[in-house]
Amino acid sequence: MKVGDICTRTVKSCGRETSAADAADRMWEADCGALPVVEESGRVVGIVTDRDLCMALALTGQRPEDLPVRTMLPAVLHTCRLADEVRDALRTMRLHKIRRLPVVDGAGVLQGMLSFSDLARVSRPDALAGPADIADEDLSLALKTICARKPAEAAAPAAPTTAFV
Repeated sequence: MKVGDICTRTVKSCGRETSAADAADRMWEADCGALPVVEESGRVVGIVTDRDLCMALALTGQRPEDLPVRTMLPAVLHTCRLADEVRDALRTMRLHKIRRLPVVDGAGVLQGMLSFSDLARVSRPDALAGPADIADEDLSLALKTICARKPAEAAAPAAPTTAFV
């Protein structure tokens, strides 16, 4: 099964200078927990999540209207393509402990979003899953990895690992 078969194709997005307040409004309107951050050309340069918004606002003390999403962008952006196998996308999510992947074309232009929820909707019982399918056990393993707690010494870092300004 291909990413293009199951990903969400109509996606709200924002730009680097979009405020935290506007990003939150867009997430609320779209009933989603993440927005791809795109340039004017449509090329994806990052992703911002509802958790990123909450943590940035709590840690900086800035007003949501004054905090641009560029201050919350991760150092590394993981993406997938429409033609990728869903099993490969799930492996990326598991390895990097992320729940959503922007779907891009060869130029990095946004084509959709793939979420863990999309994968859950198409998973099959282990006994019925074929080699290209996502089995329930695959999802369970990925979710356990993504949700694993950090070791106690790493649970409360001295400074945020994201570049909040």
